[in-house]
Amino acid sequence: MSADSAGRAAKPSGSILMTREQRQDPDYFPGFAAAIPLSIQHILAMFISNVTPAIIVAGAAGFGFGSPDVSALLYMIQMSMLFAGLATLLQTIGMGPVGSRLPIVQGTSFAFLPIMIPLVAGQGVEAMAVLTTGALFGGLFHAGLSVFVKQLRCAFPPLVTGLVVAMIALSLLQVGIQYAAGGVPLRGSDDYGSWQSWLLASIVIVATFGFKFFTKGMWSSASVLLGLLVGYGVAFAMGRVDLQDVSAAGWVSVPFPFHFGFSFSVSAVIGFCLMGIVSAIETVGDVSAIAEGGAGREAKDEELSGATLADGVGTSLAAVFGGLPNTSFSQNVGLIAMTGIMSRHIVSLGAVFLIICGLLPKVGAFIITIPIEVLGGGVIIMFGMVASAAISILSNVQWSQRNMLIFALSLSLGFGLQLEPQALQHVPEDVRMFLTSGLLPATFLAVLLNLVLPELEEDVA
Repeated sequence: MSADSAGRAAKPSGSILMTREQRQDPDYFPGFAAAIPLSIQHILAMFISNVTPAIIVAGAAGFGFGSPDVSALLYMIQMSMLFAGLATLLQTIGMGPVGSRLPIVQGTSFAFLPIMIPLVAGQGVEAMAVLTTGALFGGLFHAGLSVFVKQLRCAFPPLVTGLVVAMIALSLLQVGIQYAAGGVPLRGSDDYGSWQSWLLASIVIVATFGFKFFTKGMWSSASVLLGLLVGYGVAFAMGRVDLQDVSAAGWVSVPFPFHFGFSFSVSAVIGFCLMGIVSAIETVGDVSAIAEGGAGREAKDEELSGATLADGVGTSLAAVFGGLPNTSFSQNVGLIAMTGIMSRHIVSLGAVFLIICGLLPKVGAFIITIPIEVLGGGVIIMFGMVASAAISILSNVQWSQRNMLIFALSLSLGFGLQLEPQALQHVPEDVRMFLTSGLLPATFLAVLLNLVLPELEEDVA
């Protein structure tokens, strides 16, 4: 009998206590008594992050909270839950070459927001056709990258990946402040930035920190969600919550293809394809972290390619039904490192819960009753954590003069053009969209300079 077999025989499958071999085995199922709470913990850790991109995109387009077309936002929230669940099952259970067969949780990606927001800004629901069509073709391109994941890794050292994550954070920080102050529609009015708005956002932040640092287990892991619930309760007591949309929403709804239509845009497709490269590298990093942190080994080539393929297929599938791109969620990688349990079946149970929620419009209707200031308190923390993750990655960089200059030019030009898009007013519109996205020019410059610039003599002396 092998050591693994002995480990399996040591404890019954329903036991919460597990041997080391069982904890490190992706195929081991600990029984429902242990699996259900662990799966709920995974969903609580990613739930708000998963639906937030849909709220941000809808708000940028002009059909967010309080708009006549808010039903479109409700649909997007449903798709965020439904296809996060389906894409997670593609990862955990797999289908042929698709999927890593590891406990990877998929969710709607923040990384694509710097591309999606300019595509839809102020253009209403109609712009979603361009966005979802671009995501469809970008997802297919993303899936094709699965053949080249090993070769791509060398072009994205910590210097580049840290810059990419930093640019994502810098692109989003303003959104958190706008939400906490009452939302973009109120800008310029006396109600924007009122003490009531900042009170609600501050309560969420304080409650989140309280749960994170003064509780343990699931309470600590779900601190952002619990902080939002505290803020929601205060907002309800203040009369800031309207539950009318929840009672009016149906109980069950199924998606249908091309909900927002089909509208091909070359610039949108290129943007999503370029971001697909970044997302693929992020997924490779998450798979490597899960394999090393959970199983104590390096990720296998088929796990890396299968995870990337599932990423792209999941994004395209979601786009067909009006959903946003998805990717692996790093916060759940951290949960696996914390619990030490590698069972993919635990994550599969959580995926089923997400799918059920995605088919229930009342769940989405409840989410959009959250006052935007309450959500603002949560996203200020989440976007700040993205910036913290960038600093953590960049701490692994050897800060030679060469690397400092690469980072300096990429950050300065990429973020500077994002802050001042009018500087390129004479550039064709499609090209200007890329150059002022912040993320794409910074990433392109960093990759190019890292590949072509030699080390300086003073750096190697």
